[in-house]
Amino acid sequence: MNEAAMLTGLIAQAAGKGADLVTLRALVEEASEVGASRALARVGLTDAKAAHDVGELRALLGAWREAKKSARAALVGWLVRLTLAGLVMGLAVTVGLKGVFAE
Repeated sequence: MNEAAMLTGLIAQAAGKGADLVTLRALVEEASEVGASRALARVGLTDAKAAHDVGELRALLGAWREAKKSARAALVGWLVRLTLAGLVMGLAVTVGLKGVFAE
């Protein structure tokens, strides 16, 4: 059972025992706010600079992803070049152009 279904079931159960549905929804809303605030406090995002910090973290993560993508592309490019150079040298040796590389 997921969290939303569990919460819905608990609200229905409490409503069946005489609790007002509006009061229950307000209770859930307040509990959610308190939980979110507690979670943000645990990761240090409660000050006025929190939004700026998250923005910087997102920018840093984006730059890291771009750097990984660029490094991966460069590595593949070099591997292709080395493979092609090896094939050309192998073809030259096979055809008999050994003297060209020996000099």
